[in-house]
Amino acid sequence: MLPAPLRLAPDHARRFTRRALLLDSPAADVAGALAHLGYVQIDPLNICGRMHDLILRNRVVGYREGDLMRHLHGDASVKTAAERTAFEHHHPETGILVAFGHEAWPHLLAAMRRRTHRSGPWAGRLSAKQKTLAEKLLAEIAARGPLSAEDFDDHGRARQVWGASSLVKATLQKLFFHGRLLLAKRGQGNRRFYDLPERILPAAVLTLREATRRDTARWSAELKLRQRRLCTLKRTELPLVADLVQPITVENCPPLYCLRTDLSLLDLSTLTSHLSTSPLLLAPLDPLIYDRRVTSALWNFDYTWEAYTPPAKRVRGHYSLPILAGTDLVGHVDPKADRTARRLRIAARSVRRGHRTADATRALAHWLGLE
Repeated sequence: MLPAPLRLAPDHARRFTRRALLLDSPAADVAGALAHLGYVQIDPLNICGRMHDLILRNRVVGYREGDLMRHLHGDASVKTAAERTAFEHHHPETGILVAFGHEAWPHLLAAMRRRTHRSGPWAGRLSAKQKTLAEKLLAEIAARGPLSAEDFDDHGRARQVWGASSLVKATLQKLFFHGRLLLAKRGQGNRRFYDLPERILPAAVLTLREATRRDTARWSAELKLRQRRLCTLKRTELPLVADLVQPITVENCPPLYCLRTDLSLLDLSTLTSHLSTSPLLLAPLDPLIYDRRVTSALWNFDYTWEAYTPPAKRVRGHYSLPILAGTDLVGHVDPKADRTARRLRIAARSVRRGHRTADATRALAHWLGLE
């Protein structure tokens, strides 16, 4: 049975969300942040730093650009499966590419199996040509270690989907979606190197049985709570995690829920003492603003990531970063890293009167190694 809802003032709820999402008390390392958040979304675009790096730079002490990939892959020639604590794969419900801890593996197996029976050029079943080619690719990788599509001879073209224009690349991509290959490392230009699962994950993980549909649905709902810390739940999700959640009521907001294990973070005296008022530049898909409905209702901030929006329809800019100051989202800046000139250029900005962002943009430039 659900406990009675706790009624919070909007400012109280915002303070709680900041702290619960590690923005006031960052994790000591990447492993700690992953364990807390459940996963970190990965995106290849690098306009002013990649999405996952922008998410973690505010949540891990001393985080450097590329630290997540180093944590996931390290040096593939010396990092053994037993040493790895996380891996890249797609969320089984949302389809987004994320960094997962090992506990996710049994919950991904059903989605991997289903993809092998579905049609589709990106993640579906292998075509006849791809089946023949797959055996050759797997044998080569088994013999030679991590390889990318560029390490194989041209075997023809495939229907172009998300950059998979060659038959080799499309086949490797499907084998990854099916769990027969995993990502071992990323090279220059985000080039993917694939390897066998047994060389990426510990044997104890690979021998785990596929989770039941109900267990995976519960895991997914709990993962949503871990990722956002204060969020809405669908009618189908709430019964699955009723024993884990505390209902929260905030004026003008939809019904919200947090994990009961986070209730100690609701102490206002502690929240006030830990609150940082220094402006932070958030990632475009930061967990704090990921749910547009909650962001609008709780934070009075309407935001849409416009990287894939046609230029003529953009309101804020190509890769605008929201600005969090205390318990307010006060605007955005649209930065672009000019790596050749070693400068961070600001294409546009809109900041509420009384707030300054020079220090925050200067800190981003310094973090990127730019002026």
